[in-house]
Amino acid sequence: MSARPLVELEAGLAEVRRSPADGGTVRLIVRRPGSGVRELVDSAELDTELGLVGDTWQARGSKATPDGSADPEAQVTLMNARVAELLAGPADAWAAAGDQLYVDFDLAESNLPAGTRLAVGEAVIEVSATPHTGCAKFSSRFGVDALRFVSTPEGRGLRLRGINARIVTGGTVRLGDRVAKA
Repeated sequence: MSARPLVELEAGLAEVRRSPADGGTVRLIVRRPGSGVRELVDSAELDTELGLVGDTWQARGSKATPDGSADPEAQVTLMNARVAELLAGPADAWAAAGDQLYVDFDLAESNLPAGTRLAVGEAVIEVSATPHTGCAKFSSRFGVDALRFVSTPEGRGLRLRGINARIVTGGTVRLGDRVAKA
């Protein structure tokens, strides 16, 4: 995958802004069963204790918690599918971003302030105040311009890198399921 230049990414922002704000769809589900491993699945179970069942969220832990345990405010991550397509191209390349749910839905802070609950398939999740930011891995996969793009004040406000969420009510999520404010 070749990194797209900043000017091309900025040109795609208008399409990202057209993401539905009231009801969207799950476009891709990714399970991460091991370091650097990605499995594209048609459905997944979201569990209030385990996160996305079969994912390594709980085992990986977090630098954000005092004891290094998994951060309950980041059980599952969502990324806007239009942003993923802009960065990576075809859907089978989106998983490199490292998120679990790729949704055609407006994730902007103005649309989904922290604490907003979303119905995703049978599950309910809550948007975390913990920001989901780009990192060295993101930059190495999509390029320095991609990291700059998602890290600008506008990019952070639109949450181009995605959002962290905690699972409030477990349930099955399938490709094509509706995403809506609960």
